[in-house]
Amino acid sequence: MTTITKYLCLFLLLSASCFAQQVTNPITVEPGVSLALASSRSAAISNIQYKLHFTIPAEQTVPIQSTEDIDFKLNKLIHLQIDFKQDADHIKRISVNGKSIPIDFKAEHILVKQEHLKVGDNHIEIGFIAGNESLNRNKDFLYALFVPDHARTVFPCFDQPELKANFLLSLTVPTDWKVMANAVKKDSFVQGSSTTYHFNNSDKLPTYLFSFTAGKYTLVNSEMKNNKMEFLHRETDSAKIKLSVDSVFVAHRDAIDFLEDWTSIKYPFQKVGFVSIPDFQFGGMEHPGEVQYKASALFLDQGATKDQFISRSNLISHETAHMWFGDLVTMKWFNDVWMKEVFANFMADKVTEKLMGKRTFDLKFLQDHYPAAYGVDRTLGANPIRQQLDNLQEAGSMYGNIIYHKAPIMMRQLELLMGKQNFQQGIREYLKKYSYSNATWNDLIAILSKYSKSDLHSWNKVWVNKPGRPVFSYDIKYNGHKISNLSLNQSGEMGQQQVWPQSFTVKLVYPTESKILVVNAKLAKTDLIEAKGLPKPKYILFNANGAGYGLFPIDKEMMANLYGHADPLERASAYINAYENMLSGKSNKPDELLAVFLKGLTVEKNEMNLRLITGYLTNIYWTFLTAEARNATYESMEKTIWDAIEQQQTQNNKKILFNAYQNVYLSTDAGKRMYNIWLKQTAPNGIKLLEDDYSALALTLALKTDTANTILKDQLARTKNEDRKNRLIYLMPALSLNVKERDIFFNGLKDRKNRQKEAWVTTALSYLHHPIRQKTSIHYLKESLDLLLEIQKTGDIFFPQSWLVAIFSSYNDKEANAVVQDFLKSHPAYNPKLKDKILQTTDNLRRAQIIMH
Repeated sequence: MTTITKYLCLFLLLSASCFAQQVTNPITVEPGVSLALASSRSAAISNIQYKLHFTIPAEQTVPIQSTEDIDFKLNKLIHLQIDFKQDADHIKRISVNGKSIPIDFKAEHILVKQEHLKVGDNHIEIGFIAGNESLNRNKDFLYALFVPDHARTVFPCFDQPELKANFLLSLTVPTDWKVMANAVKKDSFVQGSSTTYHFNNSDKLPTYLFSFTAGKYTLVNSEMKNNKMEFLHRETDSAKIKLSVDSVFVAHRDAIDFLEDWTSIKYPFQKVGFVSIPDFQFGGMEHPGEVQYKASALFLDQGATKDQFISRSNLISHETAHMWFGDLVTMKWFNDVWMKEVFANFMADKVTEKLMGKRTFDLKFLQDHYPAAYGVDRTLGANPIRQQLDNLQEAGSMYGNIIYHKAPIMMRQLELLMGKQNFQQGIREYLKKYSYSNATWNDLIAILSKYSKSDLHSWNKVWVNKPGRPVFSYDIKYNGHKISNLSLNQSGEMGQQQVWPQSFTVKLVYPTESKILVVNAKLAKTDLIEAKGLPKPKYILFNANGAGYGLFPIDKEMMANLYGHADPLERASAYINAYENMLSGKSNKPDELLAVFLKGLTVEKNEMNLRLITGYLTNIYWTFLTAEARNATYESMEKTIWDAIEQQQTQNNKKILFNAYQNVYLSTDAGKRMYNIWLKQTAPNGIKLLEDDYSALALTLALKTDTANTILKDQLARTKNEDRKNRLIYLMPALSLNVKERDIFFNGLKDRKNRQKEAWVTTALSYLHHPIRQKTSIHYLKESLDLLLEIQKTGDIFFPQSWLVAIFSSYNDKEANAVVQDFLKSHPAYNPKLKDKILQTTDNLRRAQIIMH
């Protein structure tokens, strides 16, 4: 080979090598954002800056003309996919690096060939019509809600959490509208009937946290400890405004103070702002600088219970905690979405503990998290905390009570295992290391392991990566009247051979005293050495402090003394365990437990506990009694509850019982009593009822009245607030006495435009499928299941779950169960996550077939 030939070959080889380094294999173009696409883009793209302008007309149906500039850096050439979940006609023009290019649109993506791009800085300009779906357009306001992957339904973007960006936003809106966004308003100018607002460049955010709202709002400003805060709302009730606005500002200040101190990091974003939205889909959403809240959660009236005030404080603390957990440090992929939620809940509970004391905190933690977590973990559709996710379009189905309620229980056990100080040090290091960036659960475990002597990786496999809960049993032996051995055993409820390491207490109860034993259950069998030699107890209360997770044994003697424990936490733990044992079929038939809880209505004085047992007894009444048993029970039950109302002393307890009475009543006399209360607006002695209460009562009366009446029309005339009037108008057809009108309402839900107010939809469905209407509504069940895939594709993250709960939660008959089973059998390859939702929400229906027959 000649020298020239050698150099030519070498040149060709080097050229091919360089070319190979520049060109990457294209990622398959498919709907959603696949993990492969996300990984490819995060490896190639950085330094993203969006510049967005939306021109929002006053008329709700007029398209929103929009423009966008995207600046970003490429460290290697790729076939670029820009996410945009709209029809191609929404894209008006596109230019790349100063040159117009043909619009190439496929499977929810704008495609940009690598020949138009370059290594280094790139600039793309797009003219488009914004999608309406996730802008939540109403008559005179809108709000952007993009979690988990809905930013791409509104504007072209890289819609994945790892590609954080800065957002430079401007909005043109009607002049009488107010606006709020993530960043501080820079300036504004009026032109005719419109005003254009420019905002400063935002902090670095993932697309799901970019947000804004615009509309006819009232603006309130406040400054607390050098934090300027702004608050937009649409409330018109002067009493609610007076009672709530200052409290909402204070709650944000308290939460910020606590979190700055606990994390050792100052509030990490440029502004504090929040907006109250009528019938918002969630309790709240943590957009920095523009936190969105459900209006009814913030604005409380003089009739609000203590529990409602605690819940408001907890909600505000939850969303504020997200500023550090989720917003400052964000998960890399939505399979770790639970991380931001567990910390938000966990830290919110810590704020509650500081503000309201450990006793209130422990009781609220138990009641908020355990029943909800058990409600999923005991089912055939139980899912682990951390789940697999292949495409972001499935991310919404990952949300649920395991993320929000089992995860905080897990985190509390982890803190107990590590010790509070070590746990806090590890979290502080994690937040500092990954500030304004992204991290995985494994990244966190690696840091926490440095502060723990325990094997956190093994612990993690059970608590985080596996579903289910343990079932505990015990073995006790005596030598005369002394305990010779007491041991606890645990096994998986679904037959799993695994152990959930955890700590809780056991209480040995004697006639005049008691003995508390601390259990550290690290093995399948735990011997309680301290018990040896102790006298034989009258009975044993397992999980006395409510910290243990699982199904615990109970005995008849304990049930007979259920209300004899002075500690409200011990009683609450016993109530929860008694209910869970009833569901498992291990003890107490539904009618027996119903009788036990009815006895407690006058004895139980703790407000939170009273709410717990009334919730259990109304659920048993509607879901685990046959219609015949209910008909034989309701008159005595009504009398027992009404007598308890008169015997309880506090206003809050009386109101809890009044709501329970309203829930269960069926007799003619009770109906007349409730109608007169509504008609004359005269609440029973010691109870304060306000507009929302009378509105709820009107809906109940309409449901339970079988003769023509004008109750809802009259209530509509009484209602002053426009948003609340619109809600009532929406609900009225679902409560109609005319079956055909109810059919028309249900069939209307097949059209997406009739499902836009998801909170209204689920409320309407709960009335439509109420047990006293099920003879005519049961034929909706199959079609409701057929719609589930569409609900998942077009709704927000909680809608599939709440859709199913509203429909199935009160059914208990064989026919309804057969519909579910036939659906599952006829769809063997059904979406696994949605199948789990069906199994979760129909678990009581399945159990009713066993318990009641």
